Amino acid sequence: MIDARLQLAYAGLHPDRTRGLLAVLAPDRALRKVVTGSRSDRVSAAASVDAATRRRELAELGIRFVTSDSGEYPSQLAALPDAPDGLFVRGAIPVGPGVAVVGTRRCTSYGRRLAADYGAAIARAGWPLVSGLARGIDGAAHLGTVQARGIGVAVLGCGLDIAYPPEHEGLAGRLLDLGGAVISEYPPATPPEGWRFPPRNRIISGLAAAVVVVEANTTGGALITAATALDQGTPVFAVPGDVGREASRGCNLLIRDGAHPVLEPADLVAELELVLGPVAAGSGPASAAEPAADIVPDEGVGLDSLAERMDIPTGEALAAVSRWEADGLVERIGDTVYPVRNR
Repeated sequence: MIDARLQLAYAGLHPDRTRGLLAVLAPDRALRKVVTGSRSDRVSAAASVDAATRRRELAELGIRFVTSDSGEYPSQLAALPDAPDGLFVRGAIPVGPGVAVVGTRRCTSYGRRLAADYGAAIARAGWPLVSGLARGIDGAAHLGTVQARGIGVAVLGCGLDIAYPPEHEGLAGRLLDLGGAVISEYPPATPPEGWRFPPRNRIISGLAAAVVVVEANTTGGALITAATALDQGTPVFAVPGDVGREASRGCNLLIRDGAHPVLEPADLVAELELVLGPVAAGSGPASAAEPAADIVPDEGVGLDSLAERMDIPTGEALAAVSRWEADGLVERIGDTVYPVRNR
């Protein structure tokens, strides 16, 4: 069944279409229907490639396909009725929900600075940040997160082998280096077509315990994310702004309709503590130098064994290793982690 689900994911259908098929058909029958009944030769051909070939292609790209019944799939996202059947993943998805920070691509310099400050504050509080890696507010929030050496998750509206926007390719790499993830429900080689972006907003809000809108017009992805969050029962926070400024109009309307207003980063963290619980003393990303030195033996250790030593899930161990690599404390060769001191 997993093979059929992987092949179906490569068909490139609209997420609503895929969900509709799987609601009434088993994955193998849904795949057969797509291969034999699609009006598009491209779709039929893409879905017809065997799963073994697709797995080899993914392995070469460093991408995993995680199904909704996998232990690695985020439980809060899996609980949603419109959750993707599978996700293409690079890096390690955080185990618990994070904080989504979103906003307009056409933001002001003030909004960009505030988004970066929010990203840094969320990182220092120890919460994962979720956003869309887009130009403007999204990118600024991710930048603040990596500057504070926090964990971030970028949800793309295209294949993971495509750098979009191109200028954020390095930012995506830094998210991965620090133990975060870049994910998409679309397979590799999927172009960033406009219709693919609105559906990804349900994933952004589905990975978050709270959504923060920094600047937003009255239309666009940020308000779609906020509306989706409200439908999912997720709290929405918004930054109030000049009533005459277009970039603030969407946030002001959200506040009028019941979103929680937030101001500076300290105010945001205080509000988020009401949702996520108090920030523990000493929380936030750290270099983890002592754990690396204590836990990784001279002869190296496999990721699964490392997770057992640390008594944490493998995904969390992978995130820790990524942070240690960024700090120059370890190096990873295949699935084995070695201390840098002996190499």
